[in-house]
Order: sequence, then C-alpha cells, then structure tokens
Amino acid sequence: MKNFFANVWTKRVAALISLLYAFGVCHLCYFSIFYDIHIHARVQQCLTVTGVSILVLMVMLYTRKQIFTRIASFIILPAMLPVVLLYFGEWGMIIPIILTGVVILLLSGAGEGAKTAFGTITLLLYIFGALGYFLFTSFFVTTTKQEVIESGESPSGRYRYRVVNTEDSSNGSTAVYVEPNYADKKYPFATFTLKNMERVVCLERPISEEVTVEWVTQSRQEITEQLNSISDSIVVHLSEDELEKLNYSYDEKLKLADIAVSEKFKIGLTASDVEDVFLNDLTDEQLAVFDIGRDGDGRYYVLSPSNHLYDEVDITNGSRVYFSSFSSKAFKIFNSEHTDVYGNALFKVEKDNAVSLSSLSDADLEMLGVPETGDVMLFNGKVCFRYYIAELESYFDVDSRHISIDLLN
Repeated sequence: MKNFFANVWTKRVAALISLLYAFGVCHLCYFSIFYDIHIHARVQQCLTVTGVSILVLMVMLYTRKQIFTRIASFIILPAMLPVVLLYFGEWGMIIPIILTGVVILLLSGAGEGAKTAFGTITLLLYIFGALGYFLFTSFFVTTTKQEVIESGESPSGRYRYRVVNTEDSSNGSTAVYVEPNYADKKYPFATFTLKNMERVVCLERPISEEVTVEWVTQSRQEITEQLNSISDSIVVHLSEDELEKLNYSYDEKLKLADIAVSEKFKIGLTASDVEDVFLNDLTDEQLAVFDIGRDGDGRYYVLSPSNHLYDEVDITNGSRVYFSSFSSKAFKIFNSEHTDVYGNALFKVEKDNAVSLSSLSDADLEMLGVPETGDVMLFNGKVCFRYYIAELESYFDVDSRHISIDLLN
C-alpha cells in the first residue's frame, strides 16, 4: 500500500481532483456574476462545503508537487473574488473555500518566489476589488425602501411575480415584476436565479392601497382577437430568424428614417411627412438620391461605397457592397458619410424588425413559438401581462449572458 501511494502515477491521477475542485470554484464564480443565490439549508450546505473542502485539501497536500495541483492553487483565490463580493455574507460557503485556497497556495510545490508574487497580487486584487465594489454600491446605487406585499407563480408555473411598494419623495409607487420561473439552477442546498430577468409589467403612482392580482389562462387566438380589437396597428418586434420564417427577405425590411427636409423634397414628400420610408416603396431614381441602387433580384447596394466601408464589410474595392452584408458598424459608417454641411445626418438606413400583428395568422404565431394557451395577469382588473407578447417580444432572453454594471446591483 505504501508503494501504491508513493507511485508518481497515483499522485498524478489524484491531482486531477484538484483541477476538478478548481473547476467547481470557477463555476461558482460564473454563477456569482450572473445568478443570485438563495440558500435554503444553510447548516447542511456549510457542512457539505466544509467536508468536501477538507477532503480535497488532503488530496492537494498529498499531490502538492504535481503540476495539476500547482495550477489549481493559482486558480482558486482569484476565482473566489467575485463570489466574496457578490455573495457577501454567505460565509458558510465562502470561508471553507477561501481557507482551502490559502492553505494550498502556501503549501503547494510551486517556488517560493512565485507563491510570494502571486499571493501579493491576489491580496491587492481583493483589497482594490472590495474597495471599488463597496464604493460603487455606496455612491452609485440608489437606495429606496421597498416592501414586497405579494408574490407567487402563474397557473402554469412558467412565470413568477412579485408586487413591490416603493417609498420615495414622489409619494411612492407600486410595481408588478414578472420573471421566468424556468431558468433557475436548483441544487440540494441552494437555488440560483438569473439576475436582471425581472420585467416591470405595471407601475402605478402613488402607492396602491388595494392590490388585486389575478391570473387567467387564455388561448392564443383569443388574445389575438382582443389585441386586434384594441387597434389594428399593433406591431411586434421579431428577430432575424423569425422574420425569415415568415418569408420576409432581408432587403424587404430596409427603410429610411430621420430623413432631412431637403431630402424629402427630392423624392416628392412634404416637410410634414414624418413616417419612415421603406426602400421597396421607392423608384430607382429616388433610391439614387440616397446613394442606393437596386439590382434585378431586388437586393439593395451602395452606389458609391467608401474605402472605409469596403474595409468594414471586407469586400474587394470595386465590388458591389450589398446592405445584406452590413454589420451594425457598417450601417453607422454609411449613415455618417451622408451629412449636410454642418455634419448632421441627412437620413438613416435601418433594418426594420416590426411586423403588424394583424398580418400574422394563427399558424404564423404557432410557427413563431407562441403556445396555444398560456398565462395572462390582471392587476386591479387591468391586463398587464400576456404570455403571448412575452414570447413574441422575447421578454426573457435566458440564454444570453452579457457583462454589465447592472450585474453588480
């Protein structure tokens, strides 16, 4: 048995546990940035984290001279910085991992010089990171007194809501928040919920003394009829893929917006015309006014592209530059190159993603992923949330991850 534990390959295999632990810490770091934590069994969670950390630390000390353990010793403490800041107060989870990271860093087989330099850098990261974070939360985050007066789930369980009273200098307000109930990460001792997923669906001033929340289940067709009866000009905003499913070509949705009066006159419009103009509604002569051409397939291109534009779309000089190859930056370049003598834009070419609701059939809505039935919320007798609109407008993009200051709140 002694020979088994002294074998270098035994130590190398055991060192993989160190990497696995470091990976778990990095995973917790990722969760701290994008998820809020809700611990519902603190004692069990603390005992479990402590037990696992002690066992892993023993393995790390046994394999302290292995490269995998050395790598892990340099990962754990930096990865825990966001956890310490964003899950501040959850000491039953934080302290065992931090102690494990400190001990293995001090006792690992890495050189003393490397450990000293890395330890100093890590300490400075914690000091300045904590200072910056607490300064931000102290001076740049608005503090208001809020009280959750009601919360719950929709009948299908797909959404959850809370009604919040906020006291401020303007007689306060009552807000209704809705968020998805299907994006949580649930573990035996804690649940992680995505940050910044809540959407305000109703806001009333001053504070509502009476609050009545009612959920009903309505069909897709029933909601369509209700919305079309309110107005036939309601539009929904769709993604590029959804527009393609409805057989809209890229060029079909291109339009001119913010057209200067001088340019309006050139295409027969008046100064009072404020509506956007779709390229499909213009003749070739009118398009030329805006430096735009149209080929036989109905695709639009730039008549006189600049070298800057060629570089952005990565097309050889002299070739046609089609709008379908434009990035968001290419649109900015094209629009900024058509200005008056004062530098004001004469017009903007944009991609329109709005589609009239009245033009969509029930089959179209089904194809766009709108379920046949779903949840509708009424607040004090007024409809404030429809699953139908939430699905079409992509209220809850649970798959995207974007680093932003809002994640620090």
